[in-house]
Amino acid sequence: MNTKGNRGKSGRRVIPGFGLSLGVTIALLSLIVLIPLASVLVYSLHLSPAEFWSTITEPAALWAFGISILTSLIAALINCVFGTILAWVLVRYNFPGKRILDGLIEIPFTLPTAVAGITLSKMYSTTGELGGPLSALGIEVSYTHLGLIVALIFIGIPFVVRAIQPVLEKLDGRYEEAAYMLGATRFQTFRRVVLPELRPAILTGFGLAFARGFGEYGSVVYISGNSAKEHTQVVSYVIMQKLERMDYESATAIALVMLIIAFVILLAINIVQIRQSRRTGGEA
Repeated sequence: MNTKGNRGKSGRRVIPGFGLSLGVTIALLSLIVLIPLASVLVYSLHLSPAEFWSTITEPAALWAFGISILTSLIAALINCVFGTILAWVLVRYNFPGKRILDGLIEIPFTLPTAVAGITLSKMYSTTGELGGPLSALGIEVSYTHLGLIVALIFIGIPFVVRAIQPVLEKLDGRYEEAAYMLGATRFQTFRRVVLPELRPAILTGFGLAFARGFGEYGSVVYISGNSAKEHTQVVSYVIMQKLERMDYESATAIALVMLIIAFVILLAINIVQIRQSRRTGGEA
């Protein structure tokens, strides 16, 4: 008698009580996610439409939105390239210290962002280990837009690597061998065989890295310099400034725009994942 099949037909679950489980899930989701997000909308509604528009279109806010989006986009694109290479090396090659390198990828997840920001700003300053030689070449990193990009690359690359690794591990190498046998070059094999399989994972990693960078504060607040004159302020810093002035309505108005952008990014990531699932027969 197939007990496994009988358990499946009887509908038994390891954790009993659908109603209780669903109630606890909704309660926690409401307390941790939905209610705080709703409070952002409620506070922003204290402003009239004209005041709301004036707040989110003031020069400091517009520059901050532009800088945050542009630097996050550049950093995410760079992470897609080097994250793919890192994932490829970790999956396709065996070498001494491979597990250590694989573990080091997680450091930006575990390291406090403020510590990362202080370390990077010092390292890339004109007197730092890396910033000194670069400064001698006329390349300033700390307290510039380039410093922002460096910090966002640091915090975003694990998202790309961890999104691509599982796909590479499951990718059947026989397709690549077949392409070689048919006369394809390495570049043609990567472009026509490997890349189509990796594209959804790369887009997912890109979206996650971009979203993380767009809302980042701790790792960029030190290395950016937060100069309104040099336009190195990010959106999260502008929100913090308004909170320090007790201007909660303006802060939540800007936060609401960030929330909308985050939802759009999340929607795009989910669409990519759904399409990939359908293409590979995941819903069959």
